[in-house]
Amino acid sequence: MNSKSLLIIDDEKKLCDLLARILELEGYTVYKAYTGKEGLSILGQQQVSVVLCDVKLPDYNGIDLVALIKQLKPFVQVINLTAYGTIADSVVAMKNGAYDYMTKGDDNDKIIPLVAKAFEAAEIAAQSLSSPKPSSNGFDEVIGKSKVMLDLVAMAKKVAHTEANVLLLGETGTGKEVFAKAIHQSSAHAKHEFMAINCSAISAELLESELFGFKKGAFTGALQDKKGLLEQADGGTLFLDEIGDMPLHMQAKILRVLEDGTFIKIGDLQTKKVTIRIIAATHKNLLEEVEKGNFREDLYYRLAVFTLLLPKLNDRGDDVVLLANHFIKRFGAAISMSESFKTALLKHQWKGNIRELKNTIERSLILNEEPVLDVTLLPSNFNATPVGSAVDLEMSSVEEQHIRKVLQHTTGNKSEAAKLLGIGLATLYRKMEQYGIAKY
Repeated sequence: MNSKSLLIIDDEKKLCDLLARILELEGYTVYKAYTGKEGLSILGQQQVSVVLCDVKLPDYNGIDLVALIKQLKPFVQVINLTAYGTIADSVVAMKNGAYDYMTKGDDNDKIIPLVAKAFEAAEIAAQSLSSPKPSSNGFDEVIGKSKVMLDLVAMAKKVAHTEANVLLLGETGTGKEVFAKAIHQSSAHAKHEFMAINCSAISAELLESELFGFKKGAFTGALQDKKGLLEQADGGTLFLDEIGDMPLHMQAKILRVLEDGTFIKIGDLQTKKVTIRIIAATHKNLLEEVEKGNFREDLYYRLAVFTLLLPKLNDRGDDVVLLANHFIKRFGAAISMSESFKTALLKHQWKGNIRELKNTIERSLILNEEPVLDVTLLPSNFNATPVGSAVDLEMSSVEEQHIRKVLQHTTGNKSEAAKLLGIGLATLYRKMEQYGIAKY
């Protein structure tokens, strides 16, 4: 593959010649075509890595042509050009596999960095296609056989092989990071790093330094240069969890990364460049956040090229039991579940989704002393358990032993114990005092 060859398909001869001249001055070998048919012919004969394709051609719709180009040469990156760009067209173009979408008449200086970035993406894609495929795929960790999950995985597999940004939506605990990792591992970026950060878990100042890094002396305590997650994930994938909580000034900086792959470290004057794929996730309605002025509209449409909505656990039917078995094996237990235990899991309202199920299984395994998990191991306030039942009475009678076992399991970590018990930390301290449990 000649990494410096590109093709321009545009029926406006003057514009086609102008773009060709600009790019030839940058050292690229440029082929020109004035119809879609002519462009496909050149693509079949020449080693081209990037295509600049007009949307309105005499014989083709340029957006539809993207899919044909990707079928012919999957690694080729296509940039659509149009005189009248619309958000709807850009979304369709990206879903068809386009690398980017640009309006004619924009500053021609933007073409040069965009084309350079597209060549880097083409190189990564070509290497991935030529490498032997592993026996497993990135979606092995996605557990579920319900129709909603099978459809979701099928869509995710399709987008994984493109360069489109992905926005994962869904309630907390639905497995958005698992999906992000699966997409990364099934993509052309799999040989490079997958880096993740939760935008709501840290302060705005720390978030900026974690993402972009900093130069020595940039602020008090900056004793040496630090690489941010963007540099560490160069060539790979950056997962921005809970991006709906990202401060507005940070959103502008992430938008720049999405547009041209550049950023500036804190305390630096030089611009750095990365080739990176961004997958974002949120439990918020970003369009509502846009209306409230909390989220940038231009960033939303950059991120939402391909959107996947992860279902709530209660909408996944028997997947609850499959996931429970998965967690039992993960915790290293060779144990089964009683029918009453399975029924209780299926009836429960999982407000915390998969994360809550995982904690419930871990807690049950800690308390269990039998070869089978029984419904009596579930918390007294479990939604599937009728109030005032014998199970409630039994759980109350062994509360002290229950707390001691959990504290022993966490080696005295009271915060983790409270989480597993499903109570607040203050309540745990009160219970420890009530039962005379020595402080660890």
